[in-house]
Amino acid sequence: MTDATDPTIGVLSPHTSKESKAICNAVTALGYEAEWLRGENTAIDVREGRATLEPDADVIVNRLLLSKQKQPAEGLGLAATIANLRPMLNPPAPTLTATYKFATATALAEAGVPVPDALLALSNDRLDADRERFGDTAVYKTAIGTHGGGAWKVDAGNTVNAQVGPRQAFLQEFLAPSDDRHSDLRVYVVDDDVIAAMSRTAQGEEWRANVALGGETADVTDDLPDRVAEIARRATDAVGLDYAGVDVIEGEDGWYVLEVNPTAGFKGLFGATGISPAPHIAKLAIERAGGAVDDEAVADLATTLDDSRPDCMPEVEAPDATDPVVIGYTEEVVVRGTRGAETVYAKSDTGATRTSIDASLAADIGTGPIKDIVKIRSGSVKEGRSRPVVDLVVGVGGSQHTVTASVEDRSHMDYPLLLGRDILEHYHVDVTRRADRAATETDTEE
Repeated sequence: MTDATDPTIGVLSPHTSKESKAICNAVTALGYEAEWLRGENTAIDVREGRATLEPDADVIVNRLLLSKQKQPAEGLGLAATIANLRPMLNPPAPTLTATYKFATATALAEAGVPVPDALLALSNDRLDADRERFGDTAVYKTAIGTHGGGAWKVDAGNTVNAQVGPRQAFLQEFLAPSDDRHSDLRVYVVDDDVIAAMSRTAQGEEWRANVALGGETADVTDDLPDRVAEIARRATDAVGLDYAGVDVIEGEDGWYVLEVNPTAGFKGLFGATGISPAPHIAKLAIERAGGAVDDEAVADLATTLDDSRPDCMPEVEAPDATDPVVIGYTEEVVVRGTRGAETVYAKSDTGATRTSIDASLAADIGTGPIKDIVKIRSGSVKEGRSRPVVDLVVGVGGSQHTVTASVEDRSHMDYPLLLGRDILEHYHVDVTRRADRAATETDTEE
């Protein structure tokens, strides 16, 4: 550990984001040393009964984006490993609670923080049996998701399942807006202080107000009701986080917490309010490490979002050029839905923007609910055909891709699945290779 009188602050963030860069830069601007813990420079060495961290730091700011990871447990394991050695802002256990949305709901409910009614069940029958309890419209969510992904409105006629792909799903009360436009508030809390707050209003036919989905923002920091500020602080404390972006929505009976985000982005928040949480997070970390920070300096730094390359960002050697993974004109793939998975042959079509799946196969594996209706252009039909689109998990060569696929009748076609550019952009397609022919030839030889 470094000298506590001159502490070093670490930022744990293998990805490169504006938020991670801004926190590193804020630490430096406040007169302390920062270390960015990334894949290029981080190691934990256990030798002769002693564990050491490289690069070393006195306090670690956790910026792992677990909701975007295919295997969140890996990120949690890494955070737990480092948290065993150094104090951490947003430590692993509270971060897990916040990342798993239903764990958030139960923690808040137990603490008396208002949340919408919700139901998680481990069987399809149990979850679907209570669908009508939530009225004509309900929200159907995966327990882990981000930027509004993994959330749908479902009507009374929709069947819901306990899982969407590999992730648990649940039903939640739909709080209808007072007018036609859906809106909520994002309140950013650091160390029990509300740093900034913005409203988010969904645009067009979109019902989710997330900035990543085009939600329109406005500054409500100075106009935030005291009740909402209190709820946001209580929610952060109930989950056990040091800092969080708390999503709050107004219903007929008052305000409710929708989510508590442990690594909420603040690009949109800064754009709406002109306030960056980065210096406030840096201040908290420095003080936890025994350092002192001038509040006026923090306030001054918070008026800018310094996402320039930090001095502590490790240099990366340019990797050797490698060829992309090659797949064939046809490939054997695994498609996964809420009720199961099937292994099928798929055709690669670099001319198709979107992957598409046969309606019968989609029904067999359970790909609902329908997210949207889109028009798919066809060379033979000038106006295009309207088709429903659903979330679909496709496994190709050991890699999994979650895409929004269109559903169509492909019973008259050779392949029940067509791979579009949303998947093929990750591969090189060799049109001379055909997995279905290879399988036939191998069977014949045997």
